[in-house]
Amino acid sequence: MPEKPPITSSEIGTLWLTYQEKTMILRMLEYFIEKADDEKAKDIMVNLHSDLELYVGKIIAIYEQEGSVIPVGYTAQDVNKDVPKLYDNGFDIMFVRLLKQISMGLHSLNLTMTFREDINILLEDLTALTQKYFRICSQYLLEKGLLVRTPFVSMPKSVEFVKNKDYLSASTLNPLTQKRTLNTIEVAHLHKGIESNLTGLQMILGFEQCAHDNEVKKFFHEGAELAKGIIKELSELMIQDGLPVPQTPGGNATRSTVAPFSDKLMMYCTSLFCSFSLGSNSLGTAFSLRNDLPVKMSIFTKDVFEYAHKGAKIMIKNGWTEEPPQMISHK
Repeated sequence: MPEKPPITSSEIGTLWLTYQEKTMILRMLEYFIEKADDEKAKDIMVNLHSDLELYVGKIIAIYEQEGSVIPVGYTAQDVNKDVPKLYDNGFDIMFVRLLKQISMGLHSLNLTMTFREDINILLEDLTALTQKYFRICSQYLLEKGLLVRTPFVSMPKSVEFVKNKDYLSASTLNPLTQKRTLNTIEVAHLHKGIESNLTGLQMILGFEQCAHDNEVKKFFHEGAELAKGIIKELSELMIQDGLPVPQTPGGNATRSTVAPFSDKLMMYCTSLFCSFSLGSNSLGTAFSLRNDLPVKMSIFTKDVFEYAHKGAKIMIKNGWTEEPPQMISHK
């Protein structure tokens, strides 16, 4: 009997996805570390870079053991550290924190599709590592006043049950009756959507300023407008209930127009954020009980999907889309 069972299709697929994401993060960290002007932020990113390099090495070792070609991913050719700062005011850790949110979702999903013990352990370790750095980044941003907490609420004193179907409606049959107030679960998803899009907006504004290809530059401009629209719509829902809207006091793009990253890397990063947005919108839809919220989330999902599809076409056109391992065709 072999010491380890052969690697399955889902396992090689999850390793491939993990390799793409981690090599992209390593390249971006290398630039942010070079430009960091806060020692604590720099230490966080240096330690994360060191830890991620170790796991990329473990993935390469599994590929080599299985006799598989190593994916290209993202290399030194995709980053230029000797350019001016593209972002300022704490954006580096805000960006890393958002990447850790994405990674937590990816690792949890990938774990459900793996069977071999060594790959399970690798993904479990990566999950723990991701949670650790998400916490570290969150504490750093809270200390710096760069992370806005969700609104506080009075503690419930009794258990309530929904008494009629009006709870699901945006408004009742009486036009003078206003919509019911948002519940705490709905507020959590709205707040997260605004917060994520605020960081994503600054990221993509920077990408638009420095992209080389005009079609890519136009694509990033469309993404910025899409993010602004989502922020506006979600903010209005919170304002209607008299709730404070998260407004990050930092993390802005500078005036620099010199690209620290290749168009290929920036397009992939944007694609990754779109995937995260699609998943978040789906969760927001699933856990919202007021009818107007899933309708809005569904529209956002459609718009983000169409935008991501347009990006995929641009990447394929430019030869930037590395093909995942394919199943054997028996036709």
